Amino acid sequence: MAAAATADTTPPHIPVLLSAILDAVAPVHGDWLDGTFGAGGYTRGLLEAGADRVIAVDRDPLAFEMAADWADAYGARLVQQLGVFSKMDTYADALDGVVLDLGVSSMQLDLAERGFSFMRDGPLDMRMSQEGPSAADIVNEASAETIANILFQYGEERASRRIAKAILTERAIAPITTTLHLAGIIERCLPRSKPGQSHAATRSFQALRIAVNDEYGELYQGLMAAERALKPGGQLAVVTFHSVEDRMVKRFLTARAGAGGNANRFAPEVQRDAPAFTLRSRKAIVADYAEVAANPRARSAKLRIAVRTDAPAGEIDAKSVGMPVVKAGN
Repeated sequence: MAAAATADTTPPHIPVLLSAILDAVAPVHGDWLDGTFGAGGYTRGLLEAGADRVIAVDRDPLAFEMAADWADAYGARLVQQLGVFSKMDTYADALDGVVLDLGVSSMQLDLAERGFSFMRDGPLDMRMSQEGPSAADIVNEASAETIANILFQYGEERASRRIAKAILTERAIAPITTTLHLAGIIERCLPRSKPGQSHAATRSFQALRIAVNDEYGELYQGLMAAERALKPGGQLAVVTFHSVEDRMVKRFLTARAGAGGNANRFAPEVQRDAPAFTLRSRKAIVADYAEVAANPRARSAKLRIAVRTDAPAGEIDAKSVGMPVVKAGN
């Protein structure tokens, strides 16, 4: 194995469940794809563990700019690919493994100018790729019904209609262009958070970020792309951070492993594709006490791992994996 990086290799954040992934997929070898490169924690972990090559994919150009001081040390073993993981099968095939960390990169949250955080004032942006419509475009142009649907479907915000109405009232006075402006509107719609509770704007900001970046569509397409890109015996490891993502991953893997069962026991048996995956475990892997103590972000993380069979790649419809769909209102 080629020499590892000799420059400063201290990551700017702690990759969640990295040790659990490396233990579960050991021995690490061959070609891997890290579909959510971010600060590079999973990529470096895989390379240090023995991967011959890691194709690092990220839609944010900043991710690769921030890796410039250490990436070259890995030479040809690290391939940087600007793009989205839903297209991973166009970047590589016959992969030995794919890892996806669906959490927001800390480097994006830490930069106020990216507009992801309600704790720092900045432009209401939230675009991971830094292209296309921003969160401000949605907040200032979408109908109240559409905004409410986004907050409810993507953020599970029960006060979605109240918040949407307040947004329209506020934007009639002046455009909502900053993160703290929007956070303040949301806070006034909800009871004051008690100590230890999440900030009142957490669910709404999550929902807008998901909408801006089409994160659920990306996940749905990405899981099918992984099925096409993995070779028999290749391993898929996915880390999720909230219930909707985990439900989508669980339903996809369960269905593609041929373990879904009939919804109605009196209905005729459904003709199924040959299983494309075998599940490493029916239960998700979660962080242990030590990891949560060292990295509180790991508290909500769930890891699911499956192994690709030699069956042909197939497809599954979005409804079957439970992908939320937001219908635009008038």
